[in-house]
Amino acid sequence: MDKESMEPKGNMKKTRVLMGSDHAGYDMRMKLSSGLSEAGYEVILFGGDGPDPVDYPDVVHELLDNFQIESDRAILLCGSGNGVCMTANHRPGIRAALCWTPELTRLARSHNDAHILCLPARFITIEDAEEMVRVFLRTDFEGGRHEGRIRKMERK
Repeated sequence: MDKESMEPKGNMKKTRVLMGSDHAGYDMRMKLSSGLSEAGYEVILFGGDGPDPVDYPDVVHELLDNFQIESDRAILLCGSGNGVCMTANHRPGIRAALCWTPELTRLARSHNDAHILCLPARFITIEDAEEMVRVFLRTDFEGGRHEGRIRKMERK
């Protein structure tokens, strides 16, 4: 990831990026976090320190306990991306999106105001992951017609 392509645009400013993964996402998490750090982001890592098995729910809960919805962004990885996404979305107020392409990532941010990008580490390349992270961090929420839909996500 080159520094210039990671610069925020529009109303975005450089945010803290929390990253978590189980063992299946470990290598990709480390590569992505290195690029983000080089681009000047404050990166906070959660999960194991190697490829030894780690239970993704434990990683997700620890990350979310440190996550500030108003100012942070997060990236979660596991083999399919499903487990981390399902776990994150159990937390009230969190909007985590499982994305496989840059276009889905753009829509998750611009239409759904996703706070967390979930990636399927066993099914995408590092190049695709880097592009999705770039899009995730550089895309603003459009608001407008999408705001009412976002409000409807939280049931009282």
